[in-house]
Amino acid sequence: MVPSIAGVSLSWFGFAALAFTFSYFATKRLSTVRSRLYWVDVPNERSLHRRPTPRTGGIAILGGIVIGQLIPIIFGWPAADIHRTNVLWILLLALLIGGVSRLEDWSGLGLGVGLGMHGLAAVAVVWETGLTVDRIVIPAIVSLPLAGWLSAVLTVLAIVWVANLYNFMDGMDGFAGGMTVVGFGFLAIIAWTGGHSAVAAAAVVATAAAGGFLVHNLPPASIFMGDGGSTSVGFLAAALAMMGIHEGLFDMWVPILIFSPFVADATITLIRRLLSGKRVWEPHREHYYQRLVLAGWGHRKTVFTEYALMMLCGAAAVFYLRSGEVMKLVVLCAALIMYGAFGRAVGGLEARRLDRSERPA
Repeated sequence: MVPSIAGVSLSWFGFAALAFTFSYFATKRLSTVRSRLYWVDVPNERSLHRRPTPRTGGIAILGGIVIGQLIPIIFGWPAADIHRTNVLWILLLALLIGGVSRLEDWSGLGLGVGLGMHGLAAVAVVWETGLTVDRIVIPAIVSLPLAGWLSAVLTVLAIVWVANLYNFMDGMDGFAGGMTVVGFGFLAIIAWTGGHSAVAAAAVVATAAAGGFLVHNLPPASIFMGDGGSTSVGFLAAALAMMGIHEGLFDMWVPILIFSPFVADATITLIRRLLSGKRVWEPHREHYYQRLVLAGWGHRKTVFTEYALMMLCGAAAVFYLRSGEVMKLVVLCAALIMYGAFGRAVGGLEARRLDRSERPA
């Protein structure tokens, strides 16, 4: 019998190693002109990179996840738990989103096609698995139950938003790949210690597959994740979070805290652009990470600062989960204050750079 820790078969770490190995070598191959899938992202005035770079790394990540997660489930080794069907649905829908996003990127289909596919996939998750957020929680203040239809609608919107914000944030060397490794890594730790084998196994494999890609994506990146990879990974993150929430592993704030470097940046930037009357669907360079790069920090300093922020937020999520209600509220308030200070700091860096550029030579 394969040993386990907190109900999670240790054989899954072998599958994670397979996922990492496949993703590493597949990404390496996709990075070269010899690959038949050598599709490049040509830089424009909205880009942060300066040379044409392949944008098919998501294929390697999804392939690694298939190797490490989907095949063992299909062949029934190791023995799947009662969540096997739910995980299978989520993985298949993530692959479908990746395929449609790749087709959209390749053929120039309209934005509405992709959004429609994301919405249908989110509806399918809710319909087939029943995974929903059934209450809104503010620790020590209120726990508000949601009606069935309202719960389903909010869950669908949340999944679609996370899938797309991942795509929005895939614009800097090592950023989306690093968030995937750290974010899914903390999901795996929490699910593992909580004895939820389905979420833990899926998160461990996703972490490993993203790690194989990240080796080639660190600045200066030789390949990007691309729309197909980023939206699929975002969808997978949202769906696994919904599974953890629905099963009582954690409340909604735990995954929000873990992925808050993405959630906060994308959400605040969207609101700012909406309030200023800008077209939110158009490419831009107004995300906080983009503004840091343009303020003179460059890719490497910015992404490693973001990594430190990701680790801090993941640790905060673990602390939140193990705290009482009042302390949970303190953690959330501290996170709000931190992001407020972070935004002001970025604005200050931009102001100083602008001031230096306007000084006479």
